[in-house]
Amino acid sequence: MKKPDLLPGTLDMLILKTLTRTPLHGYGIAQSIKRFSDDVLTVEEGSLYPALQRLLLQGWVKAEWKMTETNRRARFYTLTAAGRKQLGLEVSQFEQMIAAIGRVLSEPA
Repeated sequence: MKKPDLLPGTLDMLILKTLTRTPLHGYGIAQSIKRFSDDVLTVEEGSLYPALQRLLLQGWVKAEWKMTETNRRARFYTLTAAGRKQLGLEVSQFEQMIAAIGRVLSEPA
């Protein structure tokens, strides 16, 4: 069975939420999203790294080079205060959208 695609606009929110737990490198972020979604959501590199760059430019995350647990050099991303505020906004908007969709779907045919 084909796994569902991420809803448009949700990748940034998922990355920001993932970084509330701990700073992570790109691969770690993708694996965390996959694990916490029970393997339903997968994030491809072609989507992840442009999103991380976009979040860096917005000032919602910061990055620094560190060594991984396997002794490889990687860029670790950390959530900023502005990123935490943005996450709150995006979660609120997402919940409003889900509630609106739920109301439409619950209307009798």
